Amino acid sequence: MSTLKTPRITIIDSLRGLALAGILICHMVENYFGSIQPTEFTTAVNSSAIDSIIDGAVSFFLRGKFIALFSFLFGLSFFIQMDNGAKKGGNYGIRFLWRLVILLGIGYVHSLFYRGDILTIYAFLGIFLIPFYKIQNKWILGLAALLFLGLGRYVIFAITGGDRIFGGPFIIDPGAAWVLEYYEVIKNGSLLDVFEANSISGHINKIEYQFGFFGRGYYTFAFFLIGLYTGRSEFFKNFNERKKLTKKVLIWASVILLISFGLVAFIFSMLGENVQFNTWLSMLGLTAFEISNMAMTFIWIALFVMLYRKIKGEKILENLAPYGRMALTNYVLQSIIGTFLLYGWGLGYLGKLTNLYTFLIALVLIGIQVWGSKIWLRYFYYGPLEWLWRCLTFFKVFPMKK
Repeated sequence: MSTLKTPRITIIDSLRGLALAGILICHMVENYFGSIQPTEFTTAVNSSAIDSIIDGAVSFFLRGKFIALFSFLFGLSFFIQMDNGAKKGGNYGIRFLWRLVILLGIGYVHSLFYRGDILTIYAFLGIFLIPFYKIQNKWILGLAALLFLGLGRYVIFAITGGDRIFGGPFIIDPGAAWVLEYYEVIKNGSLLDVFEANSISGHINKIEYQFGFFGRGYYTFAFFLIGLYTGRSEFFKNFNERKKLTKKVLIWASVILLISFGLVAFIFSMLGENVQFNTWLSMLGLTAFEISNMAMTFIWIALFVMLYRKIKGEKILENLAPYGRMALTNYVLQSIIGTFLLYGWGLGYLGKLTNLYTFLIALVLIGIQVWGSKIWLRYFYYGPLEWLWRCLTFFKVFPMKK
């Protein structure tokens, strides 16, 4: 995703490839739902013990963690691009802003297929990231810490009292009419029906989830900031010499994970079975849960770096680098393939495959994309969408074929 001809840091591309793989597994096991799932669906895909184990493992190790890793890498890439621009003697901020406008367009097209698209959120939040390029580290880390501790959630909850941003109570009900209606659309509707359902209401629901009291958008921006800080510290340029720091991150992240899990269990046991997110205690529970996701994300980063340092580990993990270099193309393509396999406009397997089968399909698709990316980059400089993004960014047609 770099916009200037500077040497790429392979470990970053490899880590981005890992993030893509984790995201694909999550989305496939979720059947590319991007919304609340009706009881009929969850019962169908969890028909055996192995299905429940897979769902639990994906929830514990991957769900919410790898999209956070993707966000961390977005902030890191932002710094690299801004820094490269500064070294060339220019201000890359305006160019990056235009780059975000292009990303918004790509993300919107992607969201028509899959309403869980994250690119439109990145394009919006990236605007607020630009001023932080010149802000001191202490302010960057301070704001990231406040966001991780739930500042955004608490402010919104104080304003709305747990209601939706656009008005009305926020009710999580798998049997709600709108949930069943959307399920019917993606299960039996045409491609145009899916586009219509995702074009407007999908983004309204996304705004509620990202910037309401669930607050995923605030955590995304916190990871942007940590990625920016990591780029500024040149950690990945010197990761072989940062062994003590990597070990500290792993230890502290593990401690935070245990503490946050304890808090989650304690708080939600007090809230009871039918949790209503209309109290400050429930907000604390959500914050503890998100902190556990944050901690697990840092554990993944630390373990990846530690394994990458080993000769055999580097040789294995470097295979993910081409996959990560074509992150935009692969992210969009995996959604189109996934929705084609599952939605009614395609093969229509939504709710018909248990978690075991969607998990295995995800592994096969990852293997195909990793192999395909490696072959593609033997002959071309960029992935198709990366090339388009670059050309539109600089108003110039760059050579594609080597």
